Amino acid sequence: MSEKNIVLIPGDGIGTEIIAAAKAVCGVAFEKAGVKVNWIDKKAGGASIDAYGVPLTEDTIEACKAADAVLLGAVGGPKWDNVDPSIRPEKAILGLRKELGLFCNLRPVKIYPSLQEYSPLKKELVQDVDFVIVRELTGGIYFGERKKAEDGSWASDAEKYSVEEIKRIGKIAFETAMLR
Repeated sequence: MSEKNIVLIPGDGIGTEIIAAAKAVCGVAFEKAGVKVNWIDKKAGGASIDAYGVPLTEDTIEACKAADAVLLGAVGGPKWDNVDPSIRPEKAILGLRKELGLFCNLRPVKIYPSLQEYSPLKKELVQDVDFVIVRELTGGIYFGERKKAEDGSWASDAEKYSVEEIKRIGKIAFETAMLR
């Protein structure tokens, strides 16, 4: 029987419910596959702010780096709408992306025939929809320099990408396209 360490970060609000259900489903699948899982519970987002005063702790980052996988729920909610911008719950997601090198998000878009009637668009517009959006997550505007005028008359976000950032996301996009 193989053994895996999985960090479980329920997050906030509905994230806790979704992660509980996902853990149960994964538990059944792992049992059938003969995999023993050591679940490592950690906090991030609003739950971490409440417990530790920050959205993401070094302890959580190190646990994620050492794990075989991370199961992360949604973070944030109205409870934390008025916290200082430097500790917003969403900073946990950006921190994990940066620390774990998670630079790519694949978003498949496919409308199955059985779901076409539920689309707000006409059937003929959605019946052959099948594509993947490849999204870069750690460069550009996410971590770019932010400036604003003292009088509030203007603001800017630097959206810089290095050649290496462009190459690595392009490589994923081309590889994904070749598999379709």
